[in-house]
Amino acid sequence: MNPHDPIELYIARLRKSLPGFSVGEREDIVEEIRAHIVDRVADSGLTVEETLARLGPAEELAKDYQSGALVRRARHSFSPWIILKATFRWAMTGVHGLGVFLVAVCGYLMGTAFIVCGALKPLLPDQIGLWIGRDVFEVGYRPGGVAEAQEVLGPWFTQIAIGLGLLLFILTTMLVRKLFPKLRNWRASATAATTSALNRA
Repeated sequence: MNPHDPIELYIARLRKSLPGFSVGEREDIVEEIRAHIVDRVADSGLTVEETLARLGPAEELAKDYQSGALVRRARHSFSPWIILKATFRWAMTGVHGLGVFLVAVCGYLMGTAFIVCGALKPLLPDQIGLWIGRDVFEVGYRPGGVAEAQEVLGPWFTQIAIGLGLLLFILTTMLVRKLFPKLRNWRASATAATTSALNRA
C-alpha cells in the first residue's frame, strides 16, 4: 500500500473516524467507499482529487454512517436515551431532523413532568394537582394552590399523572420511530439534489 496514495490516505482517515463500529463493519464500510471512489474515477473521467472533493471530508462521511447506525438502533429500541441521541444527531443535518428532535424532547419532557408531579403529590397534596374553577383549568405544581379553584382529583392524581406520563413516553417513542424512515428519505432527497447540483457545476 502506497502511504502517499490519496485514496489510501482518505480511507485511513475514514477508518479512524468510525470508532463505534466493529472491525468487520468498519472494514465493510471502507471497502465500499474505496470501490465507490475507484469506480467513480474510472467512469466519470474525474481525477482522484476531484472525486474525493465531491465525496466530502472523510470525517463527515463517517458521521453519516454513525447517524445511520444510531437510527437503525433507535428504530428497534424503546429507550428514550437512545432515541434522543439518534434524533439529536439527525438534528445536526437539517430542519427536518431538528423538528423530529424537538418532538422527542417535548414529548419526553411532558411525560417526565407528569410522572414527577404524580410522584410528589403525596408529599405536597395542597400544591400539586388538577384545579378546576370558574375560568380556571390548571394542572401541575402551584405553590399555595390556585385561588378560586378546587383540586378535583385528590389522591387519584398520582395514578392518573403517572399513567399519563408513561403514555406520553410510549406515544412519543412510537411517533419518533415512525418518523425515522422519513428522515432517511428527506436526507436521501437532499443528498441527491446536492449531488445533481455538483454534477452540473
